[in-house]
Amino acid sequence: MSTFQAPKGTYDLIPPRSAVFLAVRDAISTQARNAGYGYVETPGFEDVNLFARGVGESTDIVTKEMYTLTTKGGDQLALRPEGTASVLRAALQANLHKQGNLPVKLWYSGSYYRYERAQAGRYRHFSQVGAEAIGAEDPALDAELIILADQAYRSLGLRQYRILLNSLGDKECRPVYREALQTFLRGLDLDEETLRRAEINPLRVLDDKRADVQKQLVDAPLLRDYLCDACKAYHEQVRELITAAGVVFEDDPKLVRGLDYYTRTTFEFVHDGLGSQSAVGGGGRYDGLSEMIGGPSLPSVGWALGVDRTVLALEAEGVELDLPAATSVFAVAIGEEARRVLFGKVTELRRAGIAADFSFGGKGLKGAMKDANRSGARIALVAGERDLAEGVVQVKDMGSGEQRAVALDGVLDAVRDLLG
Repeated sequence: MSTFQAPKGTYDLIPPRSAVFLAVRDAISTQARNAGYGYVETPGFEDVNLFARGVGESTDIVTKEMYTLTTKGGDQLALRPEGTASVLRAALQANLHKQGNLPVKLWYSGSYYRYERAQAGRYRHFSQVGAEAIGAEDPALDAELIILADQAYRSLGLRQYRILLNSLGDKECRPVYREALQTFLRGLDLDEETLRRAEINPLRVLDDKRADVQKQLVDAPLLRDYLCDACKAYHEQVRELITAAGVVFEDDPKLVRGLDYYTRTTFEFVHDGLGSQSAVGGGGRYDGLSEMIGGPSLPSVGWALGVDRTVLALEAEGVELDLPAATSVFAVAIGEEARRVLFGKVTELRRAGIAADFSFGGKGLKGAMKDANRSGARIALVAGERDLAEGVVQVKDMGSGEQRAVALDGVLDAVRDLLG
């Protein structure tokens, strides 16, 4: 047992389960890449004010969950708790919005950090794949992103998830709703911290997960009843576009996201097999975020999908991904000369793009063949002194057990034939 363990609320990705995480990341990112989104990678830490301004000073993320640090030079930094603010900052810093072809379409993948109570499905270090379309106000963009996320989940074999959809209005109509909601909340029996939050950003109270709070919110005014005509029309176009694409969704007038920057379209993917941590991904439109962090007006929309939550959803549904074996060919050498020759063959196979491994450690035939079986390889290459004297290698089909001698210079072709 090691002296050290992974910090509480974190996890190590190790084989074979790590292959599932990689497959999930690839399935999600494939949809974004196919729609013209380019890859972006940002630092694991940023200026703490980037998140205080963008995510919102009243959010739990900023007030309770951010990991912050002070550098030797006195800079206040935070481990990134989410991806959108970082990606938008990077796009602004690189002036991508000035190069034409708006929207700027970017996707990303990485680890994020929030200090919160560790439990199943909620970690202090978690992985997400995200996509952002920056610099265009178009309901087709909102619809595109919802459809891409739906396609990603379906490509993985997930079926038991629901898409919740709502509109949070804009700077024209939300202030009226805000005032109505604040008036309602002031009449409830809420603790001081919640009342303080209601004065700063009352929509955040609607996202409170405590049962005693939710019980009091049953008769809360709904934002949809306060939407201006422009927001109503915009939202209806989003609904029509995703409906036409065959994507099933549920209108949820109480859906809000936990970050302050969202406007108009907001959506969430939830899986009922995950218990209280049911959200597997979500996103929405954030038309004012660029201005919040010092940039120009750049209406934008995006989402982030949780890799770990998606893996848990797959497990809840009993979905087993069809993952390729890490190794296709495993070489077993008996004797020093055979080790030299077969090591060369393994290198040749790898250069040809074939996944191949080798029995390291000088094991005997029995132990080396056990390694070959454990590797999941479809083919074993076996050679000893007698084989080399005859200029051949034994090529064994691990599935059928059939074995035949192949000339040394014909190993690559023989392997290709067997692998199809």
